[in-house]
Amino acid sequence: MKQLVYIGALLCLLLSACSEVRASAVPYSYDVHSLSADSIMKQVIFYAPFYERIIDEYKAELYIKGQVNIRKKNHILRFMPTMFRIRKGVREYLMETYSDIHFTAPDIYDQKVKASVGTSSEFWELDGDLPEYFHINVYSPTLLYDKLLSPLSPEAMKYYSYRIDSVKGAKHNLQYRISFKPKNKSFQLVSGYLIVSEDVWSVREMRFAGRSEMLRFNNLVRMGDVGEADEFLPLHYNIDADFRFLGNVVDADYMAVLDYKSIKQKAPSSAQRKRVKGKYNLSDSYTLTTDTNKHRKDSAYFNTLRPVPLTMHEQELYQDFFLRRDTLLYPVKPKNKNLKFWGQIGDVLISRYSVDVSKMGSIRCSPLINPLLLSYSGKNGLSYRQEFKYNQFFAGDRLLRIVPKIGYNFMRKELYWSVNSDFDYWPRKRAAFHINVGNGNRIYSSDVLDELKNMPDSIFDFNQIHLDYFKDLYFRLRHSWEIVNGLSLEVGVSMHKRTEVNKSRLVPIKPFSQRRALLEEYPDLIAKIRHSYISFAPRVTLKWTPGQYYYMNGDRKVNLHSKYPSLTVDWERGVSGVFNSTGVYERVEVDVQHNIPVGLMRDVYFRFGWGAFTNQKEMYFVDFANFTRSNLPIGWNDEIGGVFQLLDARWYNSSRQYVRGHLTYEAPFLLLKHLLKSTQYVLNERLYLNALVVPHLKPYIEVGYGIGTNIFDLGVFGSFANRKFREVGCKFTFELFNR
Repeated sequence: MKQLVYIGALLCLLLSACSEVRASAVPYSYDVHSLSADSIMKQVIFYAPFYERIIDEYKAELYIKGQVNIRKKNHILRFMPTMFRIRKGVREYLMETYSDIHFTAPDIYDQKVKASVGTSSEFWELDGDLPEYFHINVYSPTLLYDKLLSPLSPEAMKYYSYRIDSVKGAKHNLQYRISFKPKNKSFQLVSGYLIVSEDVWSVREMRFAGRSEMLRFNNLVRMGDVGEADEFLPLHYNIDADFRFLGNVVDADYMAVLDYKSIKQKAPSSAQRKRVKGKYNLSDSYTLTTDTNKHRKDSAYFNTLRPVPLTMHEQELYQDFFLRRDTLLYPVKPKNKNLKFWGQIGDVLISRYSVDVSKMGSIRCSPLINPLLLSYSGKNGLSYRQEFKYNQFFAGDRLLRIVPKIGYNFMRKELYWSVNSDFDYWPRKRAAFHINVGNGNRIYSSDVLDELKNMPDSIFDFNQIHLDYFKDLYFRLRHSWEIVNGLSLEVGVSMHKRTEVNKSRLVPIKPFSQRRALLEEYPDLIAKIRHSYISFAPRVTLKWTPGQYYYMNGDRKVNLHSKYPSLTVDWERGVSGVFNSTGVYERVEVDVQHNIPVGLMRDVYFRFGWGAFTNQKEMYFVDFANFTRSNLPIGWNDEIGGVFQLLDARWYNSSRQYVRGHLTYEAPFLLLKHLLKSTQYVLNERLYLNALVVPHLKPYIEVGYGIGTNIFDLGVFGSFANRKFREVGCKFTFELFNR
């Protein structure tokens, strides 16, 4: 009997042990409603800054595969600057790239594409910003290079609400799936979910969905496992993108896989990484996106690199592409050459295109008929602009760049054009020659006319004299050179030929006897009245930016940013007798400007300047280099807010001295976050304060408020002159596909 009792007790112990094993093996589940999502997220947000910096450096191979499917299209699709050239009858396109990627803290990615294959040479890359979708640090306070506010940022609780969807895993290895959504609709906020591990509070998976311009995207990031070297790094990406615009529907699917070759971690409490090449040299972190010396487009070679096999459908896309390409080797003679010619002209008018000239360079053009290059303001009316770009690289990273521009102002009925060319012959020292030629703003000068009117018993009919409005043709030749890091010197010459818009006529209104006496009294009267004025001036510009960060791209030095303001001193001296020049003058301008980050996605811009024209002789035009107005559209990225929107054009040329200041505050959530639903389209808001002191305007002040969206920019401004309210105006600029 006792043996039976012992056997029964032993069986009970075994059953109990088995039940405990099974209990520990099955997922541990809590009541979701008994947990606080906010308390969990406070832990995740607390550790995020440490995990953001814990990776000091890594090297990996990155494979990206993308597929684009054109669901619906019409002729409007050809107007989209971000769309590649679509082939007739082809709806699906495939592209693969294989890159070496080198990361160095903080958040600096050096990606060199070493191999690529695909069915289109101009593959659509999510508006040209494809790499940023695969350069994600989930612990960073912002995503996509500061475009989106992360749900893990220190201020995330203000903008996001959180909810626990589920809890899984063993009792001592729980994983929480926490969904998040914005409290207010905004393009700079995202929705999705996080999977975080208990105790260590690191992220296993993150999905976030948002919108940029006409593009909706959904990005899934899978991280490494707890305790592994890649615990804080992404292993796999999946991106679904959807483009919809005026009846056009385009879907894009991307996937990426990272294979880490080396990972260097540092303790969260360790000091910042020391740079080997110098305090401001970031060359360890920056190079070209594509290594042109090693970039291969051989499909056979790519087959040896591909870590994920192609599906049957993807193989069929490549087969169809190679078949079409072989067929195009034997082109069919067009039936009507005129139709072919006008078809090509149509492509130029409405399509963005590139022309690669063998051994000569490349030309990049935007569509000639492009309604998105328009702007409107109350002072300048409606304006349009168009740009072309030519680039040619030479040995030693030398670069020739030529940028022709044309523009038209419909209110003033004025056509503007310019050609800016640069030849960087010593890129390591940022040494280059610059040539600029074009027609500038039409300039005002009434000094001669005022002097004639003040003469007693004037002998001329002033209705026939038009000395207040001149066309300007300019030519500038400069040489720039960076003496030491942050200190640059420019020397050159500046020439202007100013010609009357309406030619003046000297029509006498006095009898001959009276005219003769006055002419004898004022012998230089005729010399003062010219139909054109030519000026020739040597020019020297010195610019100093302390603490200038930079990187070396091969032999090319590329300046980045600085924690300190930039100071510029510009001096110009007019000389008479050179190329028939008559004007003598001296111009001096001083300019200080800086951008100060004051918080998450918030910036303060300031700019101060002073300028003066002195020693003027037979030079009746005041034309400053910094204090000027733009005759072509300027969007959100203007001169750091350094523009007077409501100031009449005559004030730019009538004052021989000025002092000005500009202050701009920019933030994504400033005034509109609690207003209408339509405020979700607002990306940035700005507050402007501009001040100017010139003779007869002491002071002139502009205050303004502006919003920036993916489609347009809008600003409203009010002005005050001599302590009295003057007027209210607005500025409107199309920005669709231009950010």
